[in-house]
Amino acid sequence: MSAALSLSQARRIALDAQGLARRRPTGPATARAVGRTAQRLQLIQIDSVNVLTRSQYLPVFSRLGSYDIEDLHRLAHRRPRRLVEYWAHEASLILPELYPLFLERSKRWKGGREEAYFRRILYAHPDLARSVLAELEGHGPQSASQMKVRLEHDEPRNTTNWGWNWSVVKQVMEALFWTGQISSAARNPQFERLYDLTERVLPPAVLQAPAPGQEEAVLELTLRAARAHGIGTVRCFADYFRVPLTETAAAVRELAGRGLLEPVTVRGWDATLYRHHEAVVPRRADGRALLSPFDSLVFERQRTERLFGFHYRIGIYTPAALRTHGYYVLPFLLGETLAARVDLKADRAAGALLVRAAFAEPGAPAGTAVELAAELREMAAWMGLADVRVEPAGDLAAALGAAVAAA
Repeated sequence: MSAALSLSQARRIALDAQGLARRRPTGPATARAVGRTAQRLQLIQIDSVNVLTRSQYLPVFSRLGSYDIEDLHRLAHRRPRRLVEYWAHEASLILPELYPLFLERSKRWKGGREEAYFRRILYAHPDLARSVLAELEGHGPQSASQMKVRLEHDEPRNTTNWGWNWSVVKQVMEALFWTGQISSAARNPQFERLYDLTERVLPPAVLQAPAPGQEEAVLELTLRAARAHGIGTVRCFADYFRVPLTETAAAVRELAGRGLLEPVTVRGWDATLYRHHEAVVPRRADGRALLSPFDSLVFERQRTERLFGFHYRIGIYTPAALRTHGYYVLPFLLGETLAARVDLKADRAAGALLVRAAFAEPGAPAGTAVELAAELREMAAWMGLADVRVEPAGDLAAALGAAVAAA
């Protein structure tokens, strides 16, 4: 018989699994704490939009508060690397031991379309691929634009929609990246990947480990997704690492049969659900955090809506006339509720964190504006911004502006 949980218990399980159930410690976070957070989340999604700050920096702040982003850079860019970049939940920083699992998964991701595309690229340009590998071997990390100059490779731009109008050199380097022959050693200030030979990026233990088979890879990724979520559906677990749904369903059945996943029911969440066998139910959730639009707590939008009653879409992908809450909108977590959402922008010239709009969710706690004001002050200080300015848009703006002024 399945265990029965309340929706509140399910929320607390999910928040605890993601490191968001408790108030953050005071004072700057240590490098060790940054590493533990990366281990807990398994991946941190990367995004180029810099209207506030790069999205990959926000999940650690949400969970730890003020920290030195160089600690995250060191995990990803210094040897021995404790994070590497690959396609996980989109482009992401991942734990190195997951890299072989993702290489196996990539063969079938989105029905294998990307795998087929990149294999065609390498088949069509074998000499260019060999030249790229030779240049990286001899000269070290380079961006695609640097490589194009080094090889004096000039060609008309790709005119198809696929590939974001990439040059042929960029297509070849991305194909080599996809198939594991080269990896991302770092990102330059323009946010371009700096590619290098995979053998110089991944730790030796990962390079020497036996390649996993399909079933092994899917089982391990599904189990890790379940641990990161704490509780969820097959769809939730599949989405975390973008594993095909049918394969995830088979893995969930296998893991449940082993006792690693427990079937549960949640009142108010009409779905077949599973709880990771190590997941705990905190007695309360009293954390507070502004969440990146790409935070792993809100990856799967149906899950976010079922758990928190929070309908969420990212404004940057929506035409301006259709945006309901703004351009770069962050959910605000207060306790076990997503209590508000704010459209934020870093006005670096003025040294201010700009709240372009602020909206309260139905049933938001009475102290939401005061708690949000304190969170915005903490974020501004971490980002080196001296002030917080609240514009009048949104039903929470007046109360938030007064709270910011009083803080």
